[in-house]
Amino acid sequence: MKPNYRRCTSCRKVGLKEEFWRIVRVFPSGKVQLDMGMGRSAYICPQVSCLQAAQKKNRLGRSLHASVPEALYQTMWQRLAQSNSQNKT
Repeated sequence: MKPNYRRCTSCRKVGLKEEFWRIVRVFPSGKVQLDMGMGRSAYICPQVSCLQAAQKKNRLGRSLHASVPEALYQTMWQRLAQSNSQNKT
């Protein structure tokens, strides 16, 4: 089976789908959420620089054609902090 490649909306890096976080604008409700659901998707690297740029320049919002709630960014920052603390141990 062919590998699935995706591109980070922030740094434009191409990599395997599993390397990125998936943000979804769910159809038909238009709700934006992390990881699950069917609808328009955007992918982002789980890195501080990518998340900062995406939040500052509204890159996720533009690629999803929807506004991304601040709570979703907070969830991503928490997940990033958790993964960084696990990698250090």
